[in-house]
Amino acid sequence: MDLIQLPPNSLRAGQVLTFSLRDAEGKLLVASGQTLPNTPQMQALLARPIWVLAHETKEYQRALAHKMDTMMLQGANLGDIVKVQADYKPDKVQRLDLGEQAAWADLQMHAHSLLRDPNTEDFRGRFQQLHTDAIARLSNRPDAILMFLIFDASQGFERYSARHALLCLALAEQCALKLGWPEDWRLALTQAALSMNISISAQQDRLAAQSDEPSHNQQQSLISHGDRSAKLLAELGAKSELWLKTVCLHHDAGPGPLAERAPAEQLARLLRRIDIFASRVSPRASRRAQPGAMAARAVFLDELKQPDEAGAAIVKTIGLYPLGSLVRLANGEVGIVFKRGHSATEPMVASLLGKSGNPLSEPVPRDTRLAAQAIAASLAPHELKLRVSMEKLLKMS
Repeated sequence: MDLIQLPPNSLRAGQVLTFSLRDAEGKLLVASGQTLPNTPQMQALLARPIWVLAHETKEYQRALAHKMDTMMLQGANLGDIVKVQADYKPDKVQRLDLGEQAAWADLQMHAHSLLRDPNTEDFRGRFQQLHTDAIARLSNRPDAILMFLIFDASQGFERYSARHALLCLALAEQCALKLGWPEDWRLALTQAALSMNISISAQQDRLAAQSDEPSHNQQQSLISHGDRSAKLLAELGAKSELWLKTVCLHHDAGPGPLAERAPAEQLARLLRRIDIFASRVSPRASRRAQPGAMAARAVFLDELKQPDEAGAAIVKTIGLYPLGSLVRLANGEVGIVFKRGHSATEPMVASLLGKSGNPLSEPVPRDTRLAAQAIAASLAPHELKLRVSMEKLLKMS
């Protein structure tokens, strides 16, 4: 990953960023779309060396070009105008691989900023970049990314809306591939998954952090948010009718076969079940996350407690013991599902705790097709009292 250092004094308080600010190691300091506040902390930050990703610098160059045009119209000295251009010549480029955890943390920050405070002027470009980057990373290592996203969702409720959106996008892409849906359907579905709650993103975050159950007024405010999200997306420049209709219907598509429905209704039904699964594996301040198998069974059966075609597609995609979920094996070990197996009930598991309950020094792969290593129970995230090294698990996947 290319990093380019910004010239001194190129940023100012009150500026709306069209690129992310990073330190020399590539760690995110301020996400794109944020307004730089005029605070002592921000002034101290801006006094340090600041870096940006190379692929984002075109936007910065356009911003500089606009500044130069403005200076010319104001009759500024030619030497000053040339100096503005010269200041931006990159004096250092650094290759850097942030790794999956850091990359998805970055995507989560971008999603948080974009969904909570969308801006008409740059929404389409920022949304497209976020969507493209997420799909590209998922396509390279689908099992590893699904494991990471499902486990990450189960670990807390900070930035709930952004976490939920990215997990739903990943599940939507993989389920659509499993169903053999055409590319334009997959695109509309994943765009809808990422944006379906844009009208209530900030409210979702507040509700997730609220220890009490939602009040009647809060519940009422969530009604018809699909319609409101679709309307907002259209105002922000979204043109795809399939995308907008899927968002609009994602809470209204009821049970029944998929094939008899219009395309948007098929997509919305699948998205509805994905939405439910992602919600069940994610904790809130008012409740704990469910075991993975419980969440999978909940979407496999529809509102009438009958097998559901859309829910079955999810289970076939991620397994009855989903990637990223915790299980206890027949031999007494406790581990995490890190790879899909030959069937929905026989995934690959990385053991984290031995038979005695003590942590293992390294995750140990187990094949659950073997009787001694078969899955005996699905566990809720809070039942594992161990800090999981996701870095080691990602290397295994």
